[in-house]
Amino acid sequence: MSVQASPRPFAPDPTLLDKLGDVAVRIGLNIQKGQQLVITAPLDAVPLVRRITEHAYRQGASLVTTLYVDDAATLARFQHGAEETFDTASAWLANGMADAFRQGAARMAITGSDPTLLSAQNPAHVSRANRAASAVNRPAMEVITSFATNWNIIAYATPAWARQVFPDMAEDQAQAALWNAIFKASRVDVPDPVEVWRAHNALLHAKARYLNEARFDSLRFTGPGTDLKVGLAEGHAWAGGSENTTTGIECNPNIPTEEVFTTPHCRRVEGHVRSTKPLFHQGTLIDDIQVRFAEGRIIEAHASRGENVLQRILETDDGAARLGEVALVPHSSPISQTGILFRNTLFDENAASHIALGQAYTKCLFDTEGQDAAALNARGANESLIHIDWMIGSDQINLDGLDANGHATPLMRAGEWVQS
Repeated sequence: MSVQASPRPFAPDPTLLDKLGDVAVRIGLNIQKGQQLVITAPLDAVPLVRRITEHAYRQGASLVTTLYVDDAATLARFQHGAEETFDTASAWLANGMADAFRQGAARMAITGSDPTLLSAQNPAHVSRANRAASAVNRPAMEVITSFATNWNIIAYATPAWARQVFPDMAEDQAQAALWNAIFKASRVDVPDPVEVWRAHNALLHAKARYLNEARFDSLRFTGPGTDLKVGLAEGHAWAGGSENTTTGIECNPNIPTEEVFTTPHCRRVEGHVRSTKPLFHQGTLIDDIQVRFAEGRIIEAHASRGENVLQRILETDDGAARLGEVALVPHSSPISQTGILFRNTLFDENAASHIALGQAYTKCLFDTEGQDAAALNARGANESLIHIDWMIGSDQINLDGLDANGHATPLMRAGEWVQS
């Protein structure tokens, strides 16, 4: 009898994959000599993990440790796990990672898992598991959000993700199309990606510098379904592109990135806002989000799809219904111009201005030395177990910066920067 060979998995362009690994290490992380690196990645991402590992050692990393995530194993938990087990999380692993970051290890996360993996599972179980995981991972996230170590997120075009983005294509064609989009958005399809990234960072730094010098008291978004006033935290700091850690290492947290962002005041958000792109959260699609804020808190929330999951997110803790980030992205961003709905926040958030529910980045505050969480919260920095971005910008959204007297300065019109 004859045995039919299994089809070979799709292989991305090896030169561009190597460039992506190089950019991730040199620009994304800026790994330091003698520094350890902890990577988390989907099983399919082994080829990219190997490129990153090689480049990390070439740059002087002392040890690279990778933890792989298996979608099939994740799904099995929700299909077969006992009711009482969904409040369980691997505290031992989370504590170990937090300890590694405190001791100076760099953090690399590779995204690409199936965006709708858990869409058919019990939302109560998913919510409980997410809450448990968020709780045990909070110490590690505090190190990350305070930029106490260098970190980076990049993407790998897994088959499951590619099928979601391009459902009408054959799987290998879908992966090829997604890889082309990733390479382009990540700026590695050029002769010298490192120099291109340095120039791009300079442009984002200039925009953040303008906003920091303007010292707006609040922002106002207006457009279809949206009239939202977002107060800014006391001593807020705008950031974008590469950032310096508290130890002086310059890193690019996200590749790709097109945003400048800051910390809103968690008790000074008023009005209503409508999402302009779907949110994919932990395997569930949440579409057409419409919320109303009063005194910084969401008091009414709806969605045409996934509303039950949205409500559970908002119930995670007190800070889950308040904002921890506001970010500005022009509609002409290269990611927006692809016309692709990536179904992945790393990309979709860089196609449109967005806000984030939950934990604030304390890095986006000036003069924080010696201030504890209570002092930062008094300035407006939100506290929560979650940090979930969702998109509110489009070519129909206008944005103004308001001073303390309410005087408006146009910042964006029809989704584009007014200031060059």
